[in-house]
Amino acid sequence: MGIPMVDLKAQYAGLREEILEAIDQALQSMQLFLGPNVQALEDEFARYCGARHGIGVGSGTDALILALQAARIQPGDEVITTPWTFIATLEAIHHLGATPVLVDIDPRTYCLDTQQVAAKITPRTKALIPVHIYGHPADMNPLMELAAEYGLFVLEDAAQAHGAKYRGRTVGSLGHAAAFSFYLSKNLGAYGEAGMVTTDDDEIAQRVRMLRNHGDAARHQHEVIGFNSRLDEVQAAILRVKLKHLPEWIRLRQEHAASYNRNLAAVDVLTPFVATDVEHSFYLYTVRTAKRDRLTARLQEADIAFALHYQRPQYRQPACAHWALRPEDFPQCELASREVISLPMYPELTDQQIAHVCETVAEAVA
Repeated sequence: MGIPMVDLKAQYAGLREEILEAIDQALQSMQLFLGPNVQALEDEFARYCGARHGIGVGSGTDALILALQAARIQPGDEVITTPWTFIATLEAIHHLGATPVLVDIDPRTYCLDTQQVAAKITPRTKALIPVHIYGHPADMNPLMELAAEYGLFVLEDAAQAHGAKYRGRTVGSLGHAAAFSFYLSKNLGAYGEAGMVTTDDDEIAQRVRMLRNHGDAARHQHEVIGFNSRLDEVQAAILRVKLKHLPEWIRLRQEHAASYNRNLAAVDVLTPFVATDVEHSFYLYTVRTAKRDRLTARLQEADIAFALHYQRPQYRQPACAHWALRPEDFPQCELASREVISLPMYPELTDQQIAHVCETVAEAVA
């Protein structure tokens, strides 16, 4: 049997009794609409992130959209972000009628290159969305300084970075708000769609709560046109079980990354860079090689899963063609898109599996 990118069956096997009990309790109560599990998860996850508020929503994409709308991003506004991200980041900007302004990446971290952001700010700029990619936090301090200088809203796209830390603080508490996805493969994943907004801002929190529930400020009192984006009570029950294990899972991911690094130290690939002031949560373990085609072919032969994030950056996506973005404006993204490859990463990986993956990588790029 091969090695998958993520082994959700192995994770479930260890949690099965806890998960089934939590689901059964939720169903027995039949409080399935913004019930006690949603409220408890919001409190527990916000506390985990070091934020005052957590607001559960239907998905990570909804978390981005609702947070931006709560910050009153409007048609004609500009939002600076990165093309090295899942399309949901740009979808959220588009759905509010705003325009994404893209900045190339730091070639070491793959996060937004903060040194290029100031030059992109115009009178129409209203927000910044740094993406904590692969589990490595973006360099937030320079962005927050720019935000203070220009009056900008900073939304962390933390969909890939549950539990990562920047200068001792957990992501989700670094910007004015943060958007999390609980997609099934994430460090903290549901068994369906789910997301959350975290924030210290009382007004943002209140508006997100209204927007997720049809703009309902009180029962049958709709203050704004909102959405149907309520976190499901059963998913919240599952996530509460998993949240208890998240610190240990992240520790294991970090240990696996260190093991990968040791095994690949003499191999002709570039292993992940980790800045000195961050704790990488290793949602993905991504290496880099100019011999990627040879490597992917060899991994396929060995039945070892891999992923190419992001082989087609967002400026190359057909859905984004109307923004007329030019690949030559993003040289670091272009180069990375031809060289990066993500190897299997999940808490249940064994030393033997990691060694086998690394031996296969070494054979391929020798």
